[in-house]
Amino acid sequence: MRRLLLALGLGLAAVAWIVRDIPAALGGKARGDRAARVQRSPQFRDGAFHNRAHTAQIVPEAGRDMVRELMFGGQRRTPAGPVPLVSPAAPTDDGLFLTWYGHGTTLVEIDGARVLFDPVWSERVSPSRLVGPRRLHPMPQPLSEVPDVDAVVISHDHYDHLDLATVRALVETRTAPFVVPLGVGAHLERWQVPAERIIELDWEESTEIAGVRLTATAAQHFSGRAFTRDDTLWASWVVAGPSRRVFYTGDSGYFDGYAEIGALHGPFDASLVQVGAYAPGWPDIHMTPEEGVAAHVDLDGGLLIPVHWATFKLAMHGWSEPAERVWAESKARDVALAIPRPGERIDVDNPPQVDPWWQTLA
Repeated sequence: MRRLLLALGLGLAAVAWIVRDIPAALGGKARGDRAARVQRSPQFRDGAFHNRAHTAQIVPEAGRDMVRELMFGGQRRTPAGPVPLVSPAAPTDDGLFLTWYGHGTTLVEIDGARVLFDPVWSERVSPSRLVGPRRLHPMPQPLSEVPDVDAVVISHDHYDHLDLATVRALVETRTAPFVVPLGVGAHLERWQVPAERIIELDWEESTEIAGVRLTATAAQHFSGRAFTRDDTLWASWVVAGPSRRVFYTGDSGYFDGYAEIGALHGPFDASLVQVGAYAPGWPDIHMTPEEGVAAHVDLDGGLLIPVHWATFKLAMHGWSEPAERVWAESKARDVALAIPRPGERIDVDNPPQVDPWWQTLA
């Protein structure tokens, strides 16, 4: 009887959690003034946001190819041992430093300001804590120990970039505003983020915080957390201080907009470039490592820091393949490159030589 009651209690707790948290994780829908602003965007037409060029999100052969790779591919999709972590160094008020926590989550210290990109501290990137892609390595630092930041910037609303639990923790423990693409504020509003802490921008719109200018720029991707697609905007980001500049691609396919962004907002001291989670079945929405290097060159991007790899299994390629390929392409194109371990703080003015730490785990 005791076991039956325990099982019943656990089942009821699971049902209560599903009823409470999963609908909230799906986010909100823009209404009122927010919806009106969405509809005025040059990127919005026929009820959805659009890329500047036509993009095929998934080609018809993608499912078949993924099954074949899963069954017969020889890739090691998980590391052979623990991913080496670095305890992040204490911040300073001068210089330019980038601390990569894993996937897209990166702290940028620039001209005395601190900007946190796409913070995700949850174990899974999913509306559920029970299923969905799980971390391949722990976060190198608890969120409670991350230094205070001046702004939290979100690239788009996919679960691996916009995380409900992390947003709730930041609302409770920090005062920084959330700077997001158009429409994403509806999710934050549902999650009890105060209206005065939500700043929504269209492409080529800016806001100034702590002496640095944050500008939303074009990307080639898509959005959606539930059953509808593209009702919120996706973006790349420029962080421009009085003397230094950093670019973050967010998630994007390779497109000619990078040269335009570089001409308008560059050159950059460093760029954080998505190089992982690519596949032949979706060539337009995620870059390969070689395309990531090409985007960096188009941007006049300074020091290249590859992101969006090593943390979650989101594609069929090998776990370490993005690092190996971006390293080779950067050498071929004479591009300055740093590939940090999760938690490693990179001094952009004195970057370390590339140490192929991932090779022992391949």
